[in-house]
Amino acid sequence: MFSIEIKKTFYDRVVVCDILLKPQKNTCLLKGIKMSKFNLLAYILPPEEKVFYSLFEESAQVCFDVASLYKDIVTSSLTEEHVINAKRLKHKSNDLLKETLHQLNVTLITPIDREDIQSIASLLNKITKRIVKASLNLKVYRLENFTDNMRKQAETLYQATEELKIIIHNFKKSSSIKEMTETNLKMKEIESYGDEIHYHAIDELFSGKYDALTVIKLRDIHKDIENALDSCFSVSDAVVNVVLKQS
Repeated sequence: MFSIEIKKTFYDRVVVCDILLKPQKNTCLLKGIKMSKFNLLAYILPPEEKVFYSLFEESAQVCFDVASLYKDIVTSSLTEEHVINAKRLKHKSNDLLKETLHQLNVTLITPIDREDIQSIASLLNKITKRIVKASLNLKVYRLENFTDNMRKQAETLYQATEELKIIIHNFKKSSSIKEMTETNLKMKEIESYGDEIHYHAIDELFSGKYDALTVIKLRDIHKDIENALDSCFSVSDAVVNVVLKQS
Protein backbone atom coordinates (compact mmCIF):
# COMPACT_ATOMS: atom_id res chain seq x y z
CA MET A 1 0.00 0.00 0.00
CA PHE A 2 1.20 3.50 -0.74
CA SER A 3 -0.12 7.03 -0.63
CA ILE A 4 -0.66 9.47 -3.44
CA GLU A 5 -0.51 13.13 -2.51
CA ILE A 6 -2.68 15.33 -4.67
CA LYS A 7 -2.31 19.08 -4.37
CA LYS A 8 -5.51 20.86 -5.24
CA THR A 9 -5.76 24.38 -6.54
CA PHE A 10 -8.83 25.37 -4.52
CA TYR A 11 -7.56 27.20 -1.42
CA ASP A 12 -4.35 25.07 -1.49
CA ARG A 13 -6.08 22.07 0.01
CA VAL A 14 -4.04 18.84 0.05
CA VAL A 15 -5.68 15.43 0.02
CA VAL A 16 -3.91 12.09 0.54
CA CYS A 17 -5.43 8.81 -0.69
CA ASP A 18 -4.37 5.27 0.18
CA ILE A 19 -4.45 2.81 -2.70
CA LEU A 20 -3.92 -0.93 -2.59
CA LEU A 21 -2.42 -2.16 -5.85
CA LYS A 22 -2.68 -5.69 -7.20
CA PRO A 23 -0.24 -5.71 -10.16
CA GLN A 24 -0.69 -9.38 -10.89
CA LYS A 25 -4.32 -8.77 -11.81
CA ASN A 26 -3.71 -5.41 -13.44
CA THR A 27 -6.34 -3.94 -11.11
CA CYS A 28 -6.46 -1.97 -7.91
CA LEU A 29 -8.75 -1.70 -4.93
CA LEU A 30 -9.77 1.71 -3.62
CA LYS A 31 -11.89 1.50 -0.50
CA GLY A 32 -13.46 -1.69 -1.76
CA ILE A 33 -13.92 -0.46 -5.35
CA LYS A 34 -12.32 -2.63 -8.04
CA MET A 35 -11.25 -0.94 -11.26
CA SER A 36 -8.71 -1.03 -14.04
CA LYS A 37 -5.48 0.81 -13.36
CA PHE A 38 -6.04 2.81 -16.52
CA ASN A 39 -9.11 4.64 -15.18
CA LEU A 40 -7.81 4.90 -11.63
CA LEU A 41 -6.47 8.45 -11.96
CA ALA A 42 -9.65 9.56 -13.71
CA TYR A 43 -11.55 8.39 -10.64
CA ILE A 44 -9.16 9.88 -8.09
CA LEU A 45 -8.55 13.29 -9.61
CA PRO A 46 -11.28 15.93 -9.49
CA PRO A 47 -12.68 16.92 -12.90
CA GLU A 48 -10.40 19.32 -14.73
CA GLU A 49 -13.28 21.62 -15.48
CA LYS A 50 -14.94 22.95 -12.35
CA VAL A 51 -17.96 20.77 -12.91
CA PHE A 52 -19.60 21.34 -9.54
CA TYR A 53 -19.22 25.11 -9.77
CA SER A 54 -20.63 25.05 -13.29
CA LEU A 55 -23.64 23.10 -12.06
CA PHE A 56 -24.08 25.60 -9.22
CA GLU A 57 -23.97 28.45 -11.74
CA GLU A 58 -26.55 26.80 -13.96
CA SER A 59 -28.81 26.19 -10.97
CA ALA A 60 -28.46 29.79 -9.82
CA GLN A 61 -29.38 30.94 -13.33
CA VAL A 62 -32.53 28.81 -13.18
CA CYS A 63 -33.40 30.44 -9.84
CA PHE A 64 -32.99 33.85 -11.46
CA ASP A 65 -35.05 32.85 -14.50
CA VAL A 66 -37.96 31.55 -12.45
CA ALA A 67 -37.85 34.61 -10.17
CA SER A 68 -38.03 36.79 -13.32
CA LEU A 69 -40.97 34.71 -14.47
CA TYR A 70 -42.83 35.18 -11.19
CA LYS A 71 -42.12 38.91 -11.25
CA ASP A 72 -43.52 39.11 -14.78
CA ILE A 73 -46.65 37.25 -13.71
CA VAL A 74 -47.53 39.49 -10.76
CA THR A 75 -46.78 42.67 -12.69
CA SER A 76 -49.01 41.67 -15.61
CA SER A 77 -51.13 38.50 -15.64
CA LEU A 78 -50.73 34.74 -15.58
CA THR A 79 -50.75 33.07 -18.99
CA GLU A 80 -50.51 29.47 -20.14
CA GLU A 81 -47.03 30.22 -21.43
CA HIS A 82 -46.00 31.20 -17.90
CA VAL A 83 -47.28 27.88 -16.59
CA ILE A 84 -45.38 25.93 -19.25
CA ASN A 85 -42.14 27.82 -18.58
CA ALA A 86 -42.49 27.39 -14.82
CA LYS A 87 -42.79 23.61 -15.19
CA ARG A 88 -39.89 23.56 -17.64
CA LEU A 89 -37.64 25.42 -15.20
CA LYS A 90 -38.63 23.09 -12.38
CA HIS A 91 -37.65 20.06 -14.46
CA LYS A 92 -34.38 21.73 -15.42
CA SER A 93 -33.58 22.43 -11.77
CA ASN A 94 -34.34 18.82 -10.83
CA ASP A 95 -32.08 17.58 -13.63
CA LEU A 96 -29.23 19.79 -12.43
CA LEU A 97 -29.61 18.44 -8.90
CA LYS A 98 -29.55 14.86 -10.21
CA GLU A 99 -26.45 15.59 -12.27
CA THR A 100 -24.72 17.11 -9.24
CA LEU A 101 -25.48 14.02 -7.15
CA HIS A 102 -24.29 11.82 -10.00
CA GLN A 103 -20.98 13.70 -10.15
CA LEU A 104 -20.63 13.20 -6.40
CA ASN A 105 -21.07 9.46 -6.87
CA VAL A 106 -18.43 9.16 -9.60
CA THR A 107 -15.85 11.57 -8.15
CA LEU A 108 -13.65 10.48 -5.27
CA ILE A 109 -11.94 13.78 -4.52
CA THR A 110 -14.16 16.86 -4.67
CA PRO A 111 -13.02 20.51 -4.59
CA ILE A 112 -15.02 21.11 -1.39
CA ASP A 113 -16.60 18.79 1.17
CA ARG A 114 -19.20 16.47 -0.26
CA GLU A 115 -21.86 17.48 2.25
CA ASP A 116 -21.38 21.13 1.29
CA ILE A 117 -21.89 20.32 -2.39
CA GLN A 118 -25.03 18.35 -1.61
CA SER A 119 -26.36 21.10 0.67
CA ILE A 120 -25.79 23.96 -1.79
CA ALA A 121 -27.24 21.99 -4.71
CA SER A 122 -30.33 21.04 -2.70
CA LEU A 123 -30.91 24.61 -1.52
CA LEU A 124 -30.68 25.96 -5.08
CA ASN A 125 -33.22 23.36 -6.17
CA LYS A 126 -35.45 24.29 -3.24
CA ILE A 127 -35.48 27.96 -4.30
CA THR A 128 -36.73 27.09 -7.77
CA LYS A 129 -39.34 24.65 -6.47
CA ARG A 130 -40.75 27.20 -4.02
CA ILE A 131 -41.10 29.87 -6.69
CA VAL A 132 -42.62 27.44 -9.18
CA LYS A 133 -45.09 26.27 -6.55
CA ALA A 134 -46.18 29.85 -5.87
CA SER A 135 -46.48 30.57 -9.60
CA LEU A 136 -48.60 27.50 -10.30
CA ASN A 137 -50.77 28.09 -7.25
CA LEU A 138 -51.76 31.45 -8.68
CA LYS A 139 -53.63 29.47 -11.31
CA VAL A 140 -54.93 26.82 -8.91
CA TYR A 141 -56.24 29.50 -6.53
CA ARG A 142 -57.81 31.44 -9.42
CA LEU A 143 -55.96 34.60 -8.38
CA GLU A 144 -56.12 37.29 -11.06
CA ASN A 145 -55.59 40.47 -9.04
CA PHE A 146 -52.19 40.85 -7.42
CA THR A 147 -51.50 43.12 -4.46
CA ASP A 148 -48.77 45.73 -4.13
CA ASN A 149 -47.09 43.60 -1.49
CA MET A 150 -46.95 40.66 -3.91
CA ARG A 151 -45.25 42.87 -6.48
CA LYS A 152 -42.81 44.24 -3.88
CA GLN A 153 -42.01 40.73 -2.71
CA ALA A 154 -41.48 39.60 -6.30
CA GLU A 155 -39.07 42.47 -6.93
CA THR A 156 -37.12 41.63 -3.76
CA LEU A 157 -36.90 37.98 -4.79
CA TYR A 158 -35.65 39.05 -8.21
CA GLN A 159 -32.88 41.09 -6.56
CA ALA A 160 -31.98 38.19 -4.27
CA THR A 161 -31.58 35.73 -7.15
CA GLU A 162 -29.57 38.32 -9.06
CA GLU A 163 -27.21 38.60 -6.09
CA LEU A 164 -27.21 34.82 -5.83
CA LYS A 165 -25.77 34.54 -9.33
CA ILE A 166 -22.97 36.91 -8.34
CA ILE A 167 -21.95 35.02 -5.22
CA ILE A 168 -21.98 31.67 -7.02
CA HIS A 169 -19.87 33.15 -9.82
CA ASN A 170 -17.41 34.54 -7.27
CA PHE A 171 -17.36 31.16 -5.59
CA LYS A 172 -16.38 29.53 -8.88
CA LYS A 173 -13.50 31.89 -9.50
CA SER A 174 -12.28 31.57 -5.87
CA SER A 175 -12.72 35.21 -4.93
CA SER A 176 -11.26 36.65 -1.74
CA ILE A 177 -12.96 36.18 1.61
CA LYS A 178 -13.56 39.94 1.80
CA GLU A 179 -15.37 40.00 -1.54
CA MET A 180 -17.48 36.96 -0.64
CA THR A 181 -18.39 38.42 2.75
CA GLU A 182 -19.44 41.74 1.22
CA THR A 183 -21.74 39.95 -1.20
CA ASN A 184 -23.18 37.92 1.66
CA LEU A 185 -23.94 41.12 3.57
CA LYS A 186 -25.81 42.49 0.55
CA MET A 187 -27.86 39.30 0.46
CA LYS A 188 -28.63 39.69 4.16
CA GLU A 189 -29.89 43.24 3.56
CA ILE A 190 -32.17 41.99 0.79
CA GLU A 191 -33.47 39.20 3.01
CA SER A 192 -34.15 41.64 5.86
CA TYR A 193 -36.09 43.91 3.50
CA GLY A 194 -38.03 40.87 2.32
CA ASP A 195 -38.92 40.06 5.94
CA GLU A 196 -40.38 43.56 6.33
CA ILE A 197 -42.48 43.17 3.18
CA HIS A 198 -43.74 39.80 4.38
CA TYR A 199 -44.69 41.28 7.77
CA HIS A 200 -46.66 44.12 6.16
CA ALA A 201 -48.29 41.69 3.72
CA ILE A 202 -49.54 39.42 6.52
CA ASP A 203 -50.65 42.44 8.54
CA GLU A 204 -52.73 43.64 5.58
CA LEU A 205 -54.25 40.18 5.05
CA PHE A 206 -55.67 40.15 8.58
CA SER A 207 -56.84 43.75 8.50
CA GLY A 208 -60.35 42.72 7.43
CA LYS A 209 -59.80 43.91 3.87
CA TYR A 210 -60.04 40.39 2.43
CA ASP A 211 -62.43 37.49 2.87
CA ALA A 212 -61.25 34.37 4.68
CA LEU A 213 -60.63 32.29 1.54
CA THR A 214 -58.54 35.01 -0.09
CA VAL A 215 -56.50 35.36 3.10
CA ILE A 216 -55.63 31.66 2.99
CA LYS A 217 -54.66 31.82 -0.68
CA LEU A 218 -52.51 34.95 -0.41
CA ARG A 219 -50.84 33.85 2.81
CA ASP A 220 -49.78 30.62 1.11
CA ILE A 221 -48.29 32.51 -1.83
CA HIS A 222 -46.43 34.95 0.43
CA LYS A 223 -45.09 32.09 2.53
CA ASP A 224 -43.58 30.28 -0.47
CA ILE A 225 -41.88 33.40 -1.76
CA GLU A 226 -40.59 34.23 1.72
CA ASN A 227 -39.16 30.71 2.02
CA ALA A 228 -37.46 31.13 -1.36
CA LEU A 229 -35.91 34.38 -0.14
CA ASP A 230 -34.68 32.70 3.03
CA SER A 231 -33.14 29.91 0.96
CA CYS A 232 -31.27 32.47 -1.17
CA PHE A 233 -29.58 33.74 1.97
CA SER A 234 -28.97 30.16 3.15
CA VAL A 235 -27.06 29.45 -0.06
CA SER A 236 -25.07 32.65 0.30
CA ASP A 237 -24.29 31.85 3.92
CA ALA A 238 -23.30 28.26 3.07
CA VAL A 239 -20.91 29.47 0.36
CA VAL A 240 -19.22 31.92 2.71
CA ASN A 241 -18.88 29.22 5.36
CA VAL A 242 -17.19 26.94 2.82
CA VAL A 243 -14.76 29.69 1.82
CA LEU A 244 -13.92 30.43 5.47
CA LYS A 245 -13.48 26.73 6.19
CA GLN A 246 -11.14 26.23 3.22
CA SER A 247 -9.09 29.38 3.77
